[in-house]
Amino acid sequence: MIQGHQPGQAAFRSILPEDIQWKPFSAFPASARLAVLVGEPTQEGPYLIRVKVPSGVKLMPHKHPEDRIYTVISGVFYIGLGDRFEPENIKAYPPGSVVILPGNTWHFHWAKSGEYVTQVTAIGPLGLEYKEAHDDPRNTVKPNS
Repeated sequence: MIQGHQPGQAAFRSILPEDIQWKPFSAFPASARLAVLVGEPTQEGPYLIRVKVPSGVKLMPHKHPEDRIYTVISGVFYIGLGDRFEPENIKAYPPGSVVILPGNTWHFHWAKSGEYVTQVTAIGPLGLEYKEAHDDPRNTVKPNS
């Protein structure tokens, strides 16, 4: 579903915290959530999403083709650069921090000290490629319901 505001749209709108719809995202660990706030990440054009990762969860080394701007909304966002998960190389970013990540940069995340929420601004389409196929939740066989 496309969320306004996109180029050429001239309507005022707002999104209140209680209106945010958190959903699972197939490329994330099962407990992580994603909310689309503006745009349609699978399409060309600007988008704005939020990502919520519970305490202890790791997103193993991956990259995105698009340049991204992360704003830390809550919690502490731990991110490391490189194509191997190396806990000693993560940096902590508190709420209010802005992290600029160029496209095709290998990186990893860890909710090391508790749940965090980041807001991601980018130009779609969104892509996510894990370094190791076994780290990609999309490759996990899910039992029948």
